[in-house]
Amino acid sequence: MFGELNLNLEEEAAMVLFGIGFTMLLLHRNLIKKILGMNIMDTAIYLFLAAKGYIAGRQVPILTDGVTDPAAYINPIPSGLVLTGIVVSVSTTALMLALTIRLYERYHSLDLDRILISMKQEEEEQL
Repeated sequence: MFGELNLNLEEEAAMVLFGIGFTMLLLHRNLIKKILGMNIMDTAIYLFLAAKGYIAGRQVPILTDGVTDPAAYINPIPSGLVLTGIVVSVSTTALMLALTIRLYERYHSLDLDRILISMKQEEEEQL
């Protein structure tokens, strides 16, 4: 049973990381901790895709001596997906952090419950 654990170590690490990130996203009320949880989930997905794209004994698909046997190379699509995902993740994180800064400046708190209560009080005052 434990011999099979070593075969899928990267996938299992990705699942554990995803679980940690998902738990942080659900259970913490602090917005910064939620953003960290989202980043941990992103990292888990990148690790999973990179692990699935790797094939032992094959090379990266960079042709230096002309065209050779295509079976000697790994599939470049998972690597491309990971790079694209990293770019999207960085921009999403930057946007989330910018919005978090604006929320902190307005409500003087990073606690989601306090922010929601303050927003509700503002709505009631406007009515």
